[in-house]
Amino acid sequence: MDSIQLSLFASRIAAVCDEMGAMLRCAALSPNIKDRLDFSCAVFDTDGQLCAQAAHIPVHLGSMAYAMAGIVGQLNWSPGDMVIVNDPFLGGTHLPDVTLIAPVFVAQQRVAFVVNRAHHADIGASTPGSMPISRSLDEEGVIIPPTHLLRGGNLDRSFFDGIVTTMGDVEQSRGDFSAQISANHVGVQRLLTLIEGLGVCGFDAALAQLNGYGERLAASALSQIPDGEYVFTDLMDDDGVGGVDIPLRVLLTIRQGRVHVDFSGTAGQVQGNINCPLSVAAAAVYYVFRCLMPSQTPACAGTFRDITLSAPERSLVNAQRPAAVAAGNVETSSRIVDLIMGALAQAIPEQIPAASHGTMNNVAMGSRRGARAWDYYETLGGGMGAGSQGGGLSAVQTHMTNTLNTPVESLEMHYPLRIHRYQVRRGSGGAGLYSGGDGLIREFEFLAPTVVTLLTERRVYAPWGLAGGLAGQVGINSLNGQVLPGKICFEAQPGDKLSLATPGGGGWGVFETG
Repeated sequence: MDSIQLSLFASRIAAVCDEMGAMLRCAALSPNIKDRLDFSCAVFDTDGQLCAQAAHIPVHLGSMAYAMAGIVGQLNWSPGDMVIVNDPFLGGTHLPDVTLIAPVFVAQQRVAFVVNRAHHADIGASTPGSMPISRSLDEEGVIIPPTHLLRGGNLDRSFFDGIVTTMGDVEQSRGDFSAQISANHVGVQRLLTLIEGLGVCGFDAALAQLNGYGERLAASALSQIPDGEYVFTDLMDDDGVGGVDIPLRVLLTIRQGRVHVDFSGTAGQVQGNINCPLSVAAAAVYYVFRCLMPSQTPACAGTFRDITLSAPERSLVNAQRPAAVAAGNVETSSRIVDLIMGALAQAIPEQIPAASHGTMNNVAMGSRRGARAWDYYETLGGGMGAGSQGGGLSAVQTHMTNTLNTPVESLEMHYPLRIHRYQVRRGSGGAGLYSGGDGLIREFEFLAPTVVTLLTERRVYAPWGLAGGLAGQVGINSLNGQVLPGKICFEAQPGDKLSLATPGGGGWGVFETG
């Protein structure tokens, strides 16, 4: 292919992912998928190497890229098959993120896979919202190892019903899983159309050329980082069950455009649920370095060939079964981004922003009482870190999540909740030559008895500034005006008001007066 043909091929294969996402959003029933867009779609080659992805959720896609080859190699595949998995230690992230994988065959020859991953607010956990203050994986919900959901196009009805009947809202869960199946069907058909125009050999050759192009672009970008070793340490506030001040440490080794990320010195896995599998840590690493590459860099396996990582087994970022991991996917992954950026700031200070709010500010709630169970889950935005080019944005999702908020109208229509305040938290961004973005304030009033779980970070250790800029303000959780811990589960009563004031981003540079 010449450069124009290759560009068209890259756009067409990425468009397959976009259309899968559009189908998933339109067909899903839960606000978590259809309103917040907490899902991701991607295409992989026949060996499980990443070919393309939509601009969905970085923590979903990076972890899939790291783990797919292992899943592909351990199963037998036939046309019409579809495999479901959510096991964090077998290619997942945390249990609410359920992945469906479908092979693409041409004349009985397997040529690719299409994949989607969506967050289910109810995955049968011990508390509503399926983000419990857990100490083991078993407490976090239904564990699904890689299992055929469809064989030869036929749904395993008994297995499917066995999954959805463990959920509180069976029909909503059934609808969301069906939407994921439909999204993969669309992906298979659109990818077949692309392959038919090129032939299987032409498609394989195009993928090889795309990977080579991605590798060259990545090498060019990474070679701009000065050779050397760069160390950075940061701290997690707590693990929710008594552990506090939990260190993460990274050593970046840069040699002629090749990067090795070593997490030696990071805390061992903890009793609480901020542990994460190595695939989640890899997602955060890939994300940071992808941000340094040109915008046209394809999201394919070749792009990440020169980035390697290692971490001690049974550490916070390479946890082993049966460690609890519900918050590792959301909170620890966010802190890993801060960690890598803190190290890179020593090498390329003009290109790296101050720390953003560094937490997904997870709110999970619901009820098992009465005729209808309900589960609600949301991540809240905060302040973006400022950089050498300007101030940070306010009240936005940053880094490892790319979801929207649940609109107030949708939230109040679906759940016994009322939103009293939803505003920018003015002045919470760190001061500097360029100020960090402000966090937000979201205040819920409960209209019925509700079990609430909060999994939040940066309530103790503030998002740091750079180049003399000040840190952003820490977040504050409160119930009826009384401050709550960053991680807590409690039962709220009608009339109670829960307020989350999310952290601001760090400032950049010294503010000069006069």
